[in-house]
Amino acid sequence: MATGLTTGLRKRRRIQLVATAALLLLAATALVGYAMRDGIEFFRSPSQLSEHPPRAGERFRLGGLVEVGTVERAGGEIRFAVTDGGTSLPVVFAGIPPDLFREGQGVIATGRMEGGTFVATEILAKHDEQYMPKEVADALKAEGHFHGDEAEAQPGG
Repeated sequence: MATGLTTGLRKRRRIQLVATAALLLLAATALVGYAMRDGIEFFRSPSQLSEHPPRAGERFRLGGLVEVGTVERAGGEIRFAVTDGGTSLPVVFAGIPPDLFREGQGVIATGRMEGGTFVATEILAKHDEQYMPKEVADALKAEGHFHGDEAEAQPGG
């Protein structure tokens, strides 16, 4: 009788331990998710933004091609449009763009929408003739405006 009682206690103790560990793991996961809620930035193309506008104040990454003929520099600001071939979106950036930033090239900008214009806080441009960020290439392919081997993103980009 004592052996059966001891085995039952051990089994119950093991179940309690596993349940407690599962609850602690769940709590830790929830805390990490809560802490990262503002740090996660999703990628969107101009066409996706026209279909599903972002929430007010939401930070995200906008990607596409710098539309030819839209780059204007004035007073430390640069204004241009990003297109995925289907839709264009005006962008404003206060600062110095990367050396490789130019019309017709791939770009990813981080920021938020303000009054119909994307206000960028960071701009990333392609780094060589064969590179295009994977997200930009995928969005352009989905719109049918990008073809070729350079659609594969290079490591380190």
